[in-house]
Amino acid sequence: MRFGMYKPSRHSRQAFEKMKEQDTWSKVERIFFKYKKKWKGPDIPIYVFPFQSSWRGDENKSGVSFPDQLFLFIDDVENEKELEALFIHEYHHVCRIHYQKKAIEDYTLLDSIIMEGLAELAVKENCGEAYNANWCHLYDEEEIKQFWETELKEHLHVKKTEEKHDDLLYGYRRYPRLIGYNTGFYLVNSLHSKQKILEKDHFTINSEAFL
Repeated sequence: MRFGMYKPSRHSRQAFEKMKEQDTWSKVERIFFKYKKKWKGPDIPIYVFPFQSSWRGDENKSGVSFPDQLFLFIDDVENEKELEALFIHEYHHVCRIHYQKKAIEDYTLLDSIIMEGLAELAVKENCGEAYNANWCHLYDEEEIKQFWETELKEHLHVKKTEEKHDDLLYGYRRYPRLIGYNTGFYLVNSLHSKQKILEKDHFTINSEAFL
């Protein structure tokens, strides 16, 4: 199951009961209204399901976003900041897609890695660096620069519909795990450290500005 998507089981039933105890849906609704107002984002349906915990080792949450809807998969998340960080990342994607006015099939590898980097910058700015995803720190600067020169730089134009896009974004086949995500965060942070990117500009700034 990709993205930790819901699959009925005894564990998912237990997770569901725990989510009810923790009033997870009300918490998500509160967070949604906060960022919908702050970012002037679209009003979309949000679906919250138990996380399929066996899919990603020790991880306990995941999400996937589309232009018109958002899915969150949650196990036992008691820290509301963790829940907020997950929501920020996914809803940030929805807002950037909304403001970019660009067909999904026209998105390039550059668009995708910058989208991931900007989403985690938003997490860092709103929740703190401690709540950034683990993949933000998988590789050091020298490793990123080397991979950029040898692999990524010449494939930035690859469209989202092409197999090479996901290979380089997620680190499939012979590529390092989540190297595209990690590089996106590095590029966004690099520009942000030189000239602060205002949050209101996250959704309209062109991907090429980070090169």
